[in-house]
Amino acid sequence: MWLKFVPFGLGQIAAEARTRIAMAQVHCISSDRAGNLQRVRHALEDAKKADVQLVCFPETMLYGWVNPDAHKMASGIPGKDVNAVREMAREFSLHVCIGLCEKDGGALYDSAVLIGADGAVLLKHRKINVLTELMDPPYTAGRGVRVVETEFGVVGLMICADSFAEGVLAEMKKLKPDLLLIPYGWANRGEQWPEHGESLKSTIARAAKEIGCPVIGTNSVGSIAHGPWKGMVFGGQSYAVSSDGSVLAKGRDRDRDIVIVNLDR
Repeated sequence: MWLKFVPFGLGQIAAEARTRIAMAQVHCISSDRAGNLQRVRHALEDAKKADVQLVCFPETMLYGWVNPDAHKMASGIPGKDVNAVREMAREFSLHVCIGLCEKDGGALYDSAVLIGADGAVLLKHRKINVLTELMDPPYTAGRGVRVVETEFGVVGLMICADSFAEGVLAEMKKLKPDLLLIPYGWANRGEQWPEHGESLKSTIARAAKEIGCPVIGTNSVGSIAHGPWKGMVFGGQSYAVSSDGSVLAKGRDRDRDIVIVNLDR
């Protein structure tokens, strides 16, 4: 079990005034639904031992990013994929943020959900900036951003490339979230890592400063199996960033990691 403990704020803050979050930077193998669900379970087991309240996973965690097989494999929300994660959230009594492929009629969405510790879906976001050139047929673009009131304050969701889309950032800023959760699939050629992690850090820090709240950005580990970017590497290096752009925590380079962050509410 790999765990990093990163404090935020000074020592006299009461425990009940803090949100304890795990960035679950885990391997995602394209189309390996059963194996990816098992990796989610293992991460939740580790996070539960660390006494966290909220666990954040990467983008398209069950099928892999820009995987055309998801057009046939994915289910709706509600549906079998989200229900499998909801059951684990209930079992471990943890809030879970995770990126999922969502099938709705003939459309496939790159989505993310925030699930409560009771298994209820609290919030869903469909990725807006979907980079249509990377998959045929591409993901269908979502519309708009939303927030939800939780025990951690007002929480918003975006996904990966949404976080450098000016219009999406401006729309989220108007909603004044206290915390923003962003599943990532940040990839580049293998030789571009670990340096490519700097662009991820800059993107997350810019979003945090622009919107004015802490951002939890959890990246995947593995590689892209399909399309024009086949073979490109997800390099980890997840980041938790404060509202002023300061880095609070960073995940391992190209390896599994469970990083714990304490946020002052």
